[in-house]
Amino acid sequence: MHIDEALRARRSVRAFRPDPPPRALVEEILRVASRAPSGTNIQPWKIHVVAGEVRARLEREVLAHRESDPPDSHAEFPRAAKRKEPYTARMRKLGKDMYTLLGVPKGDQGANWKQWGRNYQFFDAPVGLILTIDKDLDAMSFLDTGMFALAIMLAAKARGLDTCAQGAWNNYWTVTRRVLEVPDDQYIVCGISLGYADETAAVNALVSEREPVEAFATFHGF
Repeated sequence: MHIDEALRARRSVRAFRPDPPPRALVEEILRVASRAPSGTNIQPWKIHVVAGEVRARLEREVLAHRESDPPDSHAEFPRAAKRKEPYTARMRKLGKDMYTLLGVPKGDQGANWKQWGRNYQFFDAPVGLILTIDKDLDAMSFLDTGMFALAIMLAAKARGLDTCAQGAWNNYWTVTRRVLEVPDDQYIVCGISLGYADETAAVNALVSEREPVEAFATFHGF
């Protein structure tokens, strides 16, 4: 698959088939993705790959914690408390489009809560990825880790798999840290669902919009 095709075809899949990809294929994806660039080649990323009973245990314990307690009192690393425009409008547009496909009425808090909980089931993907980095690294290492995450998603797409990147895993990092024995000196950055898309699921018809080049690019000297 040409890189342009992979970029256009990649989307956030929120419903997966249960059949798992072979471990060798997952390892191949990670091996290819490890060629992602990083400043001075420090390669700051670490990754926990969960499947089978470990994945099921992580899902059970995070969902149980979620039902009994609010999100962990603070994110492990600074995150914007409130977004400004135009970011809020884009976020709301995506949410409206997604919940319309799901048939969730506006204002139905119970249905919203249930759907948000699907994040912690990896949207039924048989493989989940949890990315971490050392806490003593700076913002540039988050950038590096983001490029690694994109490389994973593109390498997966080129091999017939789909993904969904999930910042939601940072909300309940205490349980994730305990279940996966993530060292205290590492941040839990995000998760990625990995598997084969369920093309019969209505939510997977969602294709998020993108701004035209002139909306975000400033050209100098052309």
